[in-house]
Amino acid sequence: MNLPSYEEFCDQAMKNGYEEVIVREWKPNQVVELHQHEFKVSALVVRGNFTLTIDGVSRELSGGDRFELPKFKEHSEHYGSQGATFWVARNYS
Repeated sequence: MNLPSYEEFCDQAMKNGYEEVIVREWKPNQVVELHQHEFKVSALVVRGNFTLTIDGVSRELSGGDRFELPKFKEHSEHYGSQGATFWVARNYS
């Protein structure tokens, strides 16, 4: 797996109009029920795995995978036995 550095991810996110980047750490087997965010998301999974469900369609994501979510898009998350870490770029506008 050939990931960009955190700094490279941040630089690219800012060039793409995102306002901040945070690191999210998720516990093993953690479940986040249906919810939404007040921001657009562009993220890169850097460790572990999880299932992202949007509109009833589930997608398995693991290290090296990217995903995006529009503002206010309802989704749920179920983290695997190792939990997960991903870098999340957020845009509030």
